[in-house]
Amino acid sequence: MNWYLDVLKKYAVFSGRARRTEHWMFFLVNAIAVIVVVAIDLAIGTFPLLWAVYFLAVFLPHLGVMTRRLHDTGRSGWWLLIALVPLVGCIVLIVFLATEGEQRQNAHGPDPKAAPAAA
Repeated sequence: MNWYLDVLKKYAVFSGRARRTEHWMFFLVNAIAVIVVVAIDLAIGTFPLLWAVYFLAVFLPHLGVMTRRLHDTGRSGWWLLIALVPLVGCIVLIVFLATEGEQRQNAHGPDPKAAPAAA
C-alpha cells in the first residue's frame, strides 16, 4: 500500500525516475481499487459516476509514475504516446515499462535502486 500512497504523494511529478516495483505495485493496487469502485458504483446504481471521479483522481499520478518509469529506462515520457498506435502500441509500452532500468545515473537522475531508502 505504501507504493500506492507514495505515487499519490507525487501527484503531478513527471521528473525523476521510478523503479519497476513502484510502477507495477501502483498498477496492481489501482486495478483492485477500480474493481471495488465499480462494484460499489453498480451496487448503488450510479455507474459510472464514482468510477469517473476515481479515474480523474488517479489519472495524473498514473501518468507521472509511467513517465518516471520510462525515464528509468532512459526514454522520454513522450514514449507514452506510442500507446495510441493501434495493436502494437500498448504492447511496446508494456515492454518498455517492464524493462529493467539503467543501473547508472542517466539524464533523468540517479538510479533509484542505488538511492538510500526513505525512512
